[in-house]
Amino acid sequence: MTIAIDVHLPADQATAMEQDVREGLARVPKELSPKYFYDERGSQLFEDITELEEYYPTRRERQILVERSAEIVAAAGNPATLIELGSGSASKTRHLLDAMRDAGTLRAYVPVDISEEITRETATALVEEYPGLDVHGLVCDFEAHLERTPTTSEAGARLIAFLGGTIGNLYPDERAAFLCRIAALLDPGDHLLLGTDLVKDVDRLELAYDDPGGVTAEFNKNVLCVLNRELGGDFDPDAFAHVARWDAEHEWIDIGLRSLADQDVRLEALDLTVDYAAGEVMRTEISTKFTRPRLEESYAGTGLKMADWFTDPAGDYALSLAQLA
Repeated sequence: MTIAIDVHLPADQATAMEQDVREGLARVPKELSPKYFYDERGSQLFEDITELEEYYPTRRERQILVERSAEIVAAAGNPATLIELGSGSASKTRHLLDAMRDAGTLRAYVPVDISEEITRETATALVEEYPGLDVHGLVCDFEAHLERTPTTSEAGARLIAFLGGTIGNLYPDERAAFLCRIAALLDPGDHLLLGTDLVKDVDRLELAYDDPGGVTAEFNKNVLCVLNRELGGDFDPDAFAHVARWDAEHEWIDIGLRSLADQDVRLEALDLTVDYAAGEVMRTEISTKFTRPRLEESYAGTGLKMADWFTDPAGDYALSLAQLA
């Protein structure tokens, strides 16, 4: 049993944020990265969203893991190491760890997350829950530092888990590039386990991202509070409305903030004034939905191919296993 935590956060995270925001606000339409949703308040609001009746993805993904982790682990060749991108508290991942333990192959867990506090807490909890487990954590922005994902000295296959449907937040070219990078990390016998939400009734999709109670709207507007605090902004969240609409051409939910009036917003840290026209929508996130053929197409050309496919009984959500093509 060992714990090792490597930290690869930039020395000046504020500078990285400034660059991201400056570039996003210069685009047409204006855009903010969804990574800035998740300050302490935003993280709590997202937890609240996952408990909403309208928001099914978290429940459906957990259902698959509860009911089918043994199948998944067997299909992945009973790996010895689980690597999780965006690990958080590893609440869902414990089902995979249990299945690996029950198969007698579990040796190591590699959590990859941007929060050092959560990663250390998770590592400490898991080595107590799984005697003999080695935990080698990586604290980083995994999109930027994916190649620093540590390997272990233990023999046996590896399973990289990228859950939560986060792959759907990437544009198609970004998604393809990311999957290519994943493929470069894999050896023969290794697998990727990818969580994806599936195409379904439009009303149901839109309701999942625009609940009647307004929790999702509050979560979306919280990004403006983050910019006010971190970049000296003077956004008025009440001057924007939450919007979430299905884009049939791209098969994604397009989420943004619509300016309710002509207004100027100042960001002191950027020495920047941004003008918004009444009705103008600033994109804050996309959430792509998939079909099995579309996901197979997404893997094509990345060095990966689909090896297996697991859905909940209702067919709302899928976990796919991919291996080297």
